[in-house]
Amino acid sequence: MSKAPASRRVLVTGGGRGLGAEIVRELARAGHEVVFTYRSASAEADTLLKELADKKVSAKALDLADEKAVEDFAGWIENEAPLSGFVHNAGMSYDALAALMKVSEAEKVMRVNFWSFVRLSQSLIRPMTRARDGRIVVIGSLAALHANVGNGAYGASKAALFAFARTLATETARRGVTVNYIAPGFLDTEMLAPYAQYRDKLEGGIPAGRLGKPADVAGLVTFLMSPAAAYITGAVLPVDGGLSAGLGVQR
Repeated sequence: MSKAPASRRVLVTGGGRGLGAEIVRELARAGHEVVFTYRSASAEADTLLKELADKKVSAKALDLADEKAVEDFAGWIENEAPLSGFVHNAGMSYDALAALMKVSEAEKVMRVNFWSFVRLSQSLIRPMTRARDGRIVVIGSLAALHANVGNGAYGASKAALFAFARTLATETARRGVTVNYIAPGFLDTEMLAPYAQYRDKLEGGIPAGRLGKPADVAGLVTFLMSPAAAYITGAVLPVDGGLSAGLGVQR
């Protein structure tokens, strides 16, 4: 098996803002070359590029809900210089009771959260296995592991990611590729803004006594890209302040 490099060329989906932007920052500061995608956060992406102007960082617009756009992007990957790292951070949420869920909305969530990862990983995995080196990190959710009212579509998409990532890990481990699943708890980002009225209750139920910060997850992503993480694969890593170690919080 070849020795894992300290510096990688990494693709990060959904890197324009929030957790994705922090992942881009941490990877770039660690010396990696980063290509990130964004959908609607064009202004934030431009700001991030200016902030990291002294690093090797570039951005590409991509709507992961658009099957043709994903297919075209997969083709771009296959014709580019090989990427040895992939962080699937992009995600879409949709809250609805299971009995009232709109299938069309649930399918869109599944395309963004799950099917885009499947397609892009297919383009990335071949050069990684040929090189006998690669790092894939999936940003999942505790919703894949613990049920919560109204999270049927979102939880199902993250659970699909969970199962697929662990299967991919078993299929590629002998060829030097690691695949790991990070399950963040409640992070203090824009995604949590609709639940601001529940903030005190959420924090009160988390053993650490606070919401997570994007940096709490980004640091772990950066470690998983490093040579020191070469023997970690197929892992499910909660980053939740101890929430999953006890009883769940219900809003």
